Amino acid sequence: MSSSRPLVFESAHALPDDAAAATLAGRVWRPDVQGPSVVVLRDGAVHDVSRRFPTIRDLCEEEDPVTALRSTEGEVVGSLAEILANTPIERRDPDRPWLLAPVDLQVVKAAGVTFAISLLERVIEERARGDLEAASAIRQEVQRLVGDDLQRLKPGSPEAEALKAVLVERGAWSQYLEVGIGPDAEIFTKAPPMASVGTLMDAGLLPSSNWNNPEPEVVLMVASSGRIVGATLGNDINLRDLEGRSALLLGKAKDNNASCTIGPFLRLFDDGFDLNDVRRMTVTLVIEGEDGFRLDGESSLSQISRDPADLVAQMIGPHHQYPDGAALFLGTMFAPIEDRDTPGQGFTHKMGDLVTIASPRLGRLVNRMRHTHECEPWTFGTGALMRNLAARGLLSRS
Repeated sequence: MSSSRPLVFESAHALPDDAAAATLAGRVWRPDVQGPSVVVLRDGAVHDVSRRFPTIRDLCEEEDPVTALRSTEGEVVGSLAEILANTPIERRDPDRPWLLAPVDLQVVKAAGVTFAISLLERVIEERARGDLEAASAIRQEVQRLVGDDLQRLKPGSPEAEALKAVLVERGAWSQYLEVGIGPDAEIFTKAPPMASVGTLMDAGLLPSSNWNNPEPEVVLMVASSGRIVGATLGNDINLRDLEGRSALLLGKAKDNNASCTIGPFLRLFDDGFDLNDVRRMTVTLVIEGEDGFRLDGESSLSQISRDPADLVAQMIGPHHQYPDGAALFLGTMFAPIEDRDTPGQGFTHKMGDLVTIASPRLGRLVNRMRHTHECEPWTFGTGALMRNLAARGLLSRS
């Protein structure tokens, strides 16, 4: 592995500002049982509740997940501070627990092009065909043709259709504009079940990518019924050059080893936190490079062009079911265009970058960027989980 700075984290930073009032569930790897456990955080201690909820999926499928979780006693497996300190791989004692992503059997989906700014950047990527140096000139041309008022435009509305007609006539229509202002949202599969990594873990970038960026997002947890049960943070890491070369490379650009980060905890919806809080949420981003580079950004969910509930309804329903539920990235308005090195070449990651995604009601998700082959390989999948839970006697619950 290449050398880079160690991951250092204060346990309080993982928590929402109002953590004392929050219902926080997560997953911890327990070496003593050679598998993951569902946990709840109570007064700084991490309690294993997997006897009642073998998976996060089982918790989310409860009729009232909050009441069920609050009424369940659990075994203390350690303090949050101890578990977080043991999570970074370079500091990990393999005989002690560490934190995982708070998602397991759910498929991980993502909504693309849900903010006007990111919409323009996707159009620019498409026209640049993966050429980072061409992006600056193309950005000016696209903004001249499309304008900068897209966030006021309701997707699928008559006004959106009128704009589409004008752009088609001018030869400026794009597949990204279609999903950005057309009636149908872009919903794609970001990662299969069990593939996501959590906070304080390395996040993966393909070595062949030379133009890429983080995408700080809110992630909704959705039960098989379509009911939204909670939220967390995520990084939908984006390889701009690969997707820009062809939209058919979306899978290669999005789904790679350690390329989906989610965490630190799932905050369940209750009397003090619900979807309206998500709609008002601001997500901040800080990138800190080993070269001294720093970039700050933010995404305000109030500027999203499609309501989160509408995105969920387009993902799951009578035409598409997910029996184990789904986690849905809501998209980002953050598209870094500031030059990092060479003028006109914009931003791209360097190995060792620390990425911190945060929101006061959800805590902080911290990852260090590495090449995909340098991150921990993904070896514990759904089959391994089922065998492990069966061996622990956790699959017999009614």
